[in-house]
Amino acid sequence: MSRIREVANAGMGRDDILAFWFGESDQPTPEFIRRAAADDLLAGRTFYTHNLGRADVRASLSRYLSNLHGAPIAENRLAITSAGVSALMLAAQLVVSPGDRVVVGGPIWPNVPEIPKILSGQVEVVPLEPAQGRWRMDMDRLLDALTPDTKALVLNSPNNPTGWMLPAEDRAAVLERCRRLGIWLICDDVYERLAFDAPTAPSFLPLVTPEDRVIGTNSFSKAWRMTGWRLGWMVVPPAMMDGLGVLIEYNTSCAPDFVQSGAKAALDHGEPVVTALKAELTAARDQVLGVLRTLPGVEAPSPDGGLYAFFRVEGCTDSVALCKSLIAEAGLGLAPGSAFGPEGEGWLRWCFAARSEKNAAGLERFASYLKAR
Repeated sequence: MSRIREVANAGMGRDDILAFWFGESDQPTPEFIRRAAADDLLAGRTFYTHNLGRADVRASLSRYLSNLHGAPIAENRLAITSAGVSALMLAAQLVVSPGDRVVVGGPIWPNVPEIPKILSGQVEVVPLEPAQGRWRMDMDRLLDALTPDTKALVLNSPNNPTGWMLPAEDRAAVLERCRRLGIWLICDDVYERLAFDAPTAPSFLPLVTPEDRVIGTNSFSKAWRMTGWRLGWMVVPPAMMDGLGVLIEYNTSCAPDFVQSGAKAALDHGEPVVTALKAELTAARDQVLGVLRTLPGVEAPSPDGGLYAFFRVEGCTDSVALCKSLIAEAGLGLAPGSAFGPEGEGWLRWCFAARSEKNAAGLERFASYLKAR
């Protein structure tokens, strides 16, 4: 069981808990997206669709990505998947065989390293570290980890849970190393629109050719508040599309027709939603980090993007135990850092994608808890 779920299960069912443990907004999907799906559901669009997604949805996705990244990303590189995590699993199934070595940066959302392990791959984590109030990755250490026996590198940027974002100037060195050694680069870009100081996070997509060994995975979940819709996408080399279609057939067959109608509405008309969400998240980041940094013994580096504050309390060596204590004594639900690998032990994750009054109440409870200790 995920340690996030272990902690959440300890508090679920209690109406006095202020929960910040899951990575989602506390607001529902915008009405126009819900309406598009509901109208097509009521119209009877309940049948199978193409393995790779509806043609009109892939066309909208092609326009969206091409405009976003300033580079043509054709429909023959795109597939709609049943959730972003399904896209990650499909990417791993495409390239990872038993015994293959896979490199990831961490702390990291547990599904990222566990997927290669399910496929009997060997995972090595290159750690992110706090420095001068932000999260950093030692690029020399990352490049040194990309050895000739490495099958794939998985990069999540902006990162869950830290909010670290790969600097634009480091993309070329990573891509060159992967090209030279034939390493697959799998990009988990689910938070790319939630960069705080840019329209989008630096992406590899404008730098790659269709023939490069680069797979982009993404989701509708975060930027359009669509976590429960379970819909994502992939960008892959055109030569892999036939094989990917077969793989999707054996995994989920296809994404639901009416759900894809909601996705098309998001792609075609959702830019104001993304802009508004980013403004809300920027304010929430400033609110939560601003208070955490005033509390004695708390270290709270700034995230470059995403939904989370990843912070630690001096003396914490068991983040699960601390989270369960916060539930029992303060009615506060956070995610334990150890859920994101041993690199995260001692840290806590706060999803601040919530209304300001909820964040404020949670911060008050956390401050009172620390004072009582």
